[in-house]
Amino acid sequence: MSVLMVTGIEGAQNCAEKVAEQLRMDVEVADNCKSALAQLRRREFAAVVIDETLAECTSASADALWKKTGLAIPLQINFALAGTSRLVREIRAALGRRCREQSMARQAATEEMESELKGMVAGLLLHSQLALTGPEVPGHVVERLRLMADLAGSMRQKLETMGRTRAESVA
Repeated sequence: MSVLMVTGIEGAQNCAEKVAEQLRMDVEVADNCKSALAQLRRREFAAVVIDETLAECTSASADALWKKTGLAIPLQINFALAGTSRLVREIRAALGRRCREQSMARQAATEEMESELKGMVAGLLLHSQLALTGPEVPGHVVERLRLMADLAGSMRQKLETMGRTRAESVA
């Protein structure tokens, strides 16, 4: 993971080195939006930090930059007012938010998928059991229906076990 700092201030490279040391991440510097866009085309970044004064002076370029950040967290900070420690705090906070949001999205997707699978398994189990109770079911079909019912029951148990395990790990 790395950070892209977009600023034209003097000493930006020194600032980037201090930020990199404190965050234990690679930090690259672009002195303008055009250079930053070129770097974004070459690789992914965890965060893109643009100097507020640069963003206001070149708003069209800054807008183009924000559109090309991809999954990187966009941050706009006034480098003239913020010291290295504030810059580090802002980046850490943004990366922490991103991590929490990704975790919540994964959890929601897992719960959605689990719910859908439980519904499908319940349907399979119900219909196979109903078919087994039907009149005049041929012998070879009875065996297949029992196998389907057993498989659906096994899947239901595994889903319930996974749900309990996940609930215990969250608690």
